[in-house]
Amino acid sequence: MQPLVMVVDDEEKVRKYLSRLLEKRGFEVATAENGAEALGLLAGRDFDVILLDILMPGQDGITVLKEVKKRKPLTEVIILTGNASVTTGVEGMQFGASDYLLKPVDLDSLMVCMREALEQRRFRIAQPETRVKDGQ
Repeated sequence: MQPLVMVVDDEEKVRKYLSRLLEKRGFEVATAENGAEALGLLAGRDFDVILLDILMPGQDGITVLKEVKKRKPLTEVIILTGNASVTTGVEGMQFGASDYLLKPVDLDSLMVCMREALEQRRFRIAQPETRVKDGQ
């Protein structure tokens, strides 16, 4: 079964680029252009990994991250930022992101982060106390 990934970014070209890259590597990909759309998609499906832009109009990525972790704690989130702000990355990690990447995204770094996020998710799902506690 293909891992299910959501790409959330307000820039259409970024969504299309990342979608194509991930689909070529065997991922099933859904996209959202903002936080509200992402949370709507999250309500209907269990995503393995979400690639989440930090700076978006409306809800910012940190707000969306917090809501994702509240609703679907086993979903891994990788933050994407165009700003080389270590502070933003650290803040995201404090709220449950598994990693962060700077845009433009390096393909090799993305694939390493994706593999690590999927492995972390598999590990957490295999822990019976985590599944019961998290409700997934």
